[in-house]
Amino acid sequence: MLAWWLAAALAAVVVALLLRLRALRRAMLTVQQDMQGRLQQAAVRAQRQAVAEERERIYADLHDDLGARLLQLVYAATDAAQADLARAALQDLRDVVTRSRSEVGSLEHVLDDIRCEAVQRLAAAGIELLWEAPAELPEVEIEASRALHLYRIVREAISNALRHARAQRLRVRVRVGAERLDLELTDDGDAGPPTAPSGRGMRNMQARAGQLQGAIHWLPGTLGGTKVLLSVPLAQERAASTAAQDCESGRAP
Repeated sequence: MLAWWLAAALAAVVVALLLRLRALRRAMLTVQQDMQGRLQQAAVRAQRQAVAEERERIYADLHDDLGARLLQLVYAATDAAQADLARAALQDLRDVVTRSRSEVGSLEHVLDDIRCEAVQRLAAAGIELLWEAPAELPEVEIEASRALHLYRIVREAISNALRHARAQRLRVRVRVGAERLDLELTDDGDAGPPTAPSGRGMRNMQARAGQLQGAIHWLPGTLGGTKVLLSVPLAQERAASTAAQDCESGRAP
């Protein structure tokens, strides 16, 4: 009888040890999987950091080397058209180097940047800028990629007025509605609107307007030249801005 109890106790101990060993194996497997996941995450973060550092190095090289050469071309240009071409290329470079790093910006900030660049370029060519915009703008955030399309579209429109229209004045009207942003650029030059978009610059403007889910048109200008009408939706920007505010305040979107 005693031998039977000893055998039963020994069997119970063995079963308990086996169960404990199985539990330890499961725990070790969980720890191993967790460590592998952490190592993979660390490797991804390290790779992203390396890519970011390399991108910053390339940005710095572009700005220091290519930017300096473009600036030399601006000052060494023999006429206003060449100087403006170099100045526009320099601004494109600065867009890539600086604006592509940011995530969002306010509508007011984007329009201020557009106005400041227009003032500089037009003043260098002896052209007057008439800027008409609302005194107060809605608090709308615009993603850097969308803002970049706006910069490039307006820049190309100004380039066309400078190089082809022989304008004396350029008027920019800004209208902001409940759902849309409208930009109107009208010059008083002697070149009328094209019957159809021609040239790479105009095709790029159309493509960028499409990327913004908007539309662009060229019409006869009320000042005698060409009027460029750009209309883009603001609904996406408003939704992003509202979601960010809800997140900051702790409300569910």
